[in-house]
Amino acid sequence: MKKTGIIGAMEEEVAFLKERMAIEKTEQIAGMEFCQGICEGHQVVVVRSGIGKVNAAVCTQILVDIFRVDAIINTGVAGSLQNAINIGDIVVSTDALQHDMDATGFGYELGVIPRMETSVFKADEGLADLAEKVCREVNPDIQVFRGRVVSGDQFVSSREVKDSLIKNFAGFCTEMEGAAIAQAAWLNHVPFLILRAISDKADGSAEMDYGEFEHKAIEHTVALVTGMLKNM
Repeated sequence: MKKTGIIGAMEEEVAFLKERMAIEKTEQIAGMEFCQGICEGHQVVVVRSGIGKVNAAVCTQILVDIFRVDAIINTGVAGSLQNAINIGDIVVSTDALQHDMDATGFGYELGVIPRMETSVFKADEGLADLAEKVCREVNPDIQVFRGRVVSGDQFVSSREVKDSLIKNFAGFCTEMEGAAIAQAAWLNHVPFLILRAISDKADGSAEMDYGEFEHKAIEHTVALVTGMLKNM
């Protein structure tokens, strides 16, 4: 049976996933709790990575090296970079890049990682197809989009920064972990997918109470992930 690593951003989200699985083993590694077991008939390892690209990359490498996962799904929240993508909607990644990678002083374009074959890490198309299909079935009350996730160790809350991310990278949403997970997965030849529930417009204009949003986002993402596992 193939094994899928599931990296969650929110503790409550991870807790909901744990409730839906038969936990066989729990390990504490690098300050993270890895729960291994069966969910919807599929072998999984569920973990909360913590915030930021370093935590995310370390978590991914542990899933690869120690738990030998065959694929990685990362869920969490993000700010929208497109007018059509509203709070509560879900973005399924086509690819991911680091918007705060800046080696322009050495002649590289913004976002390019020096001396690497690529700086844009493509998500697994099979997983993306499945996620989009399942999301439309289990979350008919929201929209689902496929597009680029741009990541950086920065909470984006200004219109100026948002506009620059749209102009420079054509991103669909912005957050703080996805591209690091994508790069680590790519380096290890492990298929990955990033799923993001939109929490705000990335410009400080939040219209929904975060507690209300968080509850709905957890419902949507947990329904999506468990629905994917049923069909994997």
